[in-house]
Amino acid sequence: MKRESGKEAADVTILGAGIVGVCCALSALERGLTVTIIDRKDPGEETSYGNAGVISPWSVVPQCTPEVWKSVPRWLLDPKGPVKVRWRDLPSILPWAWSFLCNATPEKVEKISDAMSLLMLENLELYRRYLSGTGHENLLAESMHVSVYRGDTKPALEDLPYRLRSARGAKVEIIGGEELRDLEPDLAPGYHSAALVKDQARARDPGKLCKVLAAQAQTCGAAFRRCEVTALRPREDGTHNLETTEGLIPTRKLVLAVGIWSAELLRPLGIYLPLIAERGYHLEFTEPQVALNNSIQDAGAKIIVSSMNGGVRVAGTAEFASLDAPPNYARAQALEPLAKRLLPRLNTGAKRQWMGIRPSFPDNLPAIGPVPGFHNLIAAFGHSHYGLGMAPGTGRIIADCLEGKAANSDLSMISPARF
Repeated sequence: MKRESGKEAADVTILGAGIVGVCCALSALERGLTVTIIDRKDPGEETSYGNAGVISPWSVVPQCTPEVWKSVPRWLLDPKGPVKVRWRDLPSILPWAWSFLCNATPEKVEKISDAMSLLMLENLELYRRYLSGTGHENLLAESMHVSVYRGDTKPALEDLPYRLRSARGAKVEIIGGEELRDLEPDLAPGYHSAALVKDQARARDPGKLCKVLAAQAQTCGAAFRRCEVTALRPREDGTHNLETTEGLIPTRKLVLAVGIWSAELLRPLGIYLPLIAERGYHLEFTEPQVALNNSIQDAGAKIIVSSMNGGVRVAGTAEFASLDAPPNYARAQALEPLAKRLLPRLNTGAKRQWMGIRPSFPDNLPAIGPVPGFHNLIAAFGHSHYGLGMAPGTGRIIADCLEGKAANSDLSMISPARF
């Protein structure tokens, strides 16, 4: 039965109507808790809207791998490369970058990959369960992750990305050019081989997926309030008041799932976390005249291309800049020639561009769990490139926290207390 919103504080208030916040709401509702979701925008309008759509239990390869020591200088010197830093922001980014590189050791990467696997492992099963009965089950398409190669570089099962995935249960296969052309006829002939990661899916419309699941949460009793939260005010009884554009809102248990803005809300409480704004851009070609059957990654260009309901989307650029810096859409436009090289018959005449902000910690892992020193304040943010894949697993862990259940696994790698 739906409860009437606004009568009293819900058991759980979730700040953030992105995919992480929505999955936290669904998990809490399954436990019989009452839920209110608060966001300044409608569900799925921020970072959740613009990702590459990959949903895989095998997304267990962090950005901070040992090879970045060699790659980062070359990327930074290339104005159209996959990574860009706005130089005026460099002094504030350097401490984060140093910590990021310190995590790029074989030993640490293995531990980070284990933590990622814990969050990813049942994501497909949970998404299918949440979508069941909505009439939008087709938002998930069966898919492989296909990394394609050209030039002198060839894939090998011994390469770190495939070793990390295989060790955690993924089925990986190497194929040649002829098999690749049978799999994806629209690819350029210059791609001579590929690595296939099987048993995964892709979202045909990530923003709509979030909206559908938010509607499902409301059908199950969640209330939604659209307003902006400007401050958290701890109360003596361990609960919090939220200062908002609609006035003061009392909470019982509060989940922070507003990405980069979570750290902004915590800072006045004396909590300083190494969370950085990592901007992502995409181009979506709305009349593509080509189609892809799987999620395609150009292993050299570091882009991911996928067919979606709105066209062919190409994503895969990172830009480090201050939170309030204006978008640099030259980053999005730089994706067009890379997509055209991959798909020569791609019609690039009609397109739209997008920028979103990934909240990234230097170890590529989110902060999930109780915030030290603050009763009833729970973190669920910082998912970097992996929010879509980690959201269902995050929701389950948050639901356990809300119920006070002891975790079945070691969660120290994702605890906010690790910083």
